Amino acid sequence: MKPLIGISCCTKLFGTFGMINHAASDTYVRATDQVVGGVPVLIPANGVRADIETLIARLDGFILTGSRSNVEPSNYQGPPHAEGTPEDVDRDAVTLALIRAVMRAGKPILAVCRGLQEFNVALGGSLHQRLQDLPGRIDHSTPMQPNPRLRQGKAHQVKLAPGSLLHRLAQAPVIAVNSLHNQGIDRLAKGLVAEAWAPDGTIEAIRATGHPFAFGVQWHPEYDFDTDIVSAGLFRAFSEAISAQRHQGLAVAD
Repeated sequence: MKPLIGISCCTKLFGTFGMINHAASDTYVRATDQVVGGVPVLIPANGVRADIETLIARLDGFILTGSRSNVEPSNYQGPPHAEGTPEDVDRDAVTLALIRAVMRAGKPILAVCRGLQEFNVALGGSLHQRLQDLPGRIDHSTPMQPNPRLRQGKAHQVKLAPGSLLHRLAQAPVIAVNSLHNQGIDRLAKGLVAEAWAPDGTIEAIRATGHPFAFGVQWHPEYDFDTDIVSAGLFRAFSEAISAQRHQGLAVAD
């Protein structure tokens, strides 16, 4: 049987009457189906009602998705967001607890954009709320464009840590990535190491030490997994980690 891959959802308003829905982009579903080889299972952003224990027990791997919303600052003792900044406190309540449980269980997890930020916060790190307001930093937020090629296209380069997963996938010290975020890592959480950096020093990829596969990237590999070898390779590495753990579990059961 195929592995079950949990994909974190956001709460979003849909329809004529603006009813709350739980949503994740189709790009994560397609990457899970086409590259990871798993069955996508959407994890609702149902706040404190989420059954984290059951999710950990039933699912084989986890993808933390990107989102327009920002992690609510009280989760990292930060100042309140500027008025109008989108937040999703119910998603925060699910994902932060889920990350801690995943780390205890040792199950594979891939964190994307907001997911990387959640990963850092869940383990005790902090965030910059608007990178573009900091001296010496570039604007990491791509302008809202209806054309996906412009909105999702490569925006800047990142330098890769020698010998890291990304370095091995790229077979190069530098790659180009897309960029659609305002927040970024400020204080890196204990137990995480940085593995890629933007030209302005912003951390663009992280890995948890002492874990089979707990990896996060600040860009969106789900946008171009069908054309970019690093993006595809990242999802394949995630898939291989899931397969290895499932086989290990079967061996223990036997």
